[in-house]
Amino acid sequence: MTVVGLDDTDSRETGMCTTYAAARLADAIRDAGGHVERLLLIRLNPAVEHKTRGNAALAVHTDLDADRATDLVRETLSLAQTDDPMTNPGAVVADCAPEDVPPQVSEFTVDAIREIQDRVTATQLSDFAGFARVERGNGRGLVGALAAVGAWAALDDWTYEHIAYRERERWGTDREVDEASVRVAADAHYSAVWDTVDRESGYPVCVPRTPCPILYGIRGDDPEACRAVADDIESEPVAERATFLTNQGTDIHLQDATMADVVADSAYRVTGTVADPPTTREGGHVFLTLADGDDGLRCAAFEPTKRFRDRVRALREGDRITVCGEVSGGTLKLEKFAVRDLVRTELVTPDCPDCGRSMSSAGRNQGYRCRDCKTSTDGKAERPLDRSLEPGWYEVPPVARRHIAKPLVRGNFDDVTHPER
Repeated sequence: MTVVGLDDTDSRETGMCTTYAAARLADAIRDAGGHVERLLLIRLNPAVEHKTRGNAALAVHTDLDADRATDLVRETLSLAQTDDPMTNPGAVVADCAPEDVPPQVSEFTVDAIREIQDRVTATQLSDFAGFARVERGNGRGLVGALAAVGAWAALDDWTYEHIAYRERERWGTDREVDEASVRVAADAHYSAVWDTVDRESGYPVCVPRTPCPILYGIRGDDPEACRAVADDIESEPVAERATFLTNQGTDIHLQDATMADVVADSAYRVTGTVADPPTTREGGHVFLTLADGDDGLRCAAFEPTKRFRDRVRALREGDRITVCGEVSGGTLKLEKFAVRDLVRTELVTPDCPDCGRSMSSAGRNQGYRCRDCKTSTDGKAERPLDRSLEPGWYEVPPVARRHIAKPLVRGNFDDVTHPER
């Protein structure tokens, strides 16, 4: 067996897509007489600065010998958008079965999903393992390529994405996809297939807005259901299709941590108490501070998360919550949160038990009294709060979800329910 890892063939400016490069490599392997066992699409650390939107690395598992596969990789890298100085392709070719990669490589995979890794480490590990390397530019793509090689041995929660690609002459033009057919197909196979559309707005999340070769990508837990949705979509001609095994929608990027352990450029699952009321700032972004003892963490729900911000605004000082998201610039960018415990009462100025009017302060630390009835009380009264939140999980809409973040519809979120389901 041979495992080929690829990364960084695409460009923010001119498009392309590393999934397309992997699909073309798979075609070349088949044309050369090889068998493709599977294609992997691995989402890496979403906090990496030098990335296109999804930060994906790809792997091809094949029975073609490593030397011939390396030749085909060199040809495939000619697809890379190297006119863009930010595009620095890398490939790693491992002459072993995917489950037999050295443990240091599978550990590197998890590290690349959760932390920032560098090209030097990837080069040294590749050479230590005896893997062939192919690179262009500064070879930064070797990081993702090696991570993709180690993914099969490192990960155990897998989902699928079925991708349809456009005809070459249509790249960069407006996509012709019938949105009504997307919604009907998505509804027919929900929840085995998810994040195809934003179910509240109807927006077709599966159709990208970049100049890349992808026409649409259908994600889910069942590959046959993903393909069935694709078959029911009415669109411009499809040039090629491929189904990828992926770590999308798994939350593998999240690390359980205390606030004291949180550092920039990684993603976490952290529990604390709301320390001050949420505030909405210019641009519609919502911020709050979470506290745990003397430690604090600023959290934000940015404008693209749309209605999710209303759930954040509904939080109150004293609520106990678990937050999930990437930390950057000292702020955790909320992907979802769980309400653990809600403040159910508030202290208010008491009413007079005789006349029912609001009592007045009797002076600092002297309680309250009714000026008419002369009745008094030692302090404020407790009043029940009508809360719009309930214990459970709340998530950003599909249109704002990171590829790697786990949607609530996939289930298995500890012992807390999803109130909006």
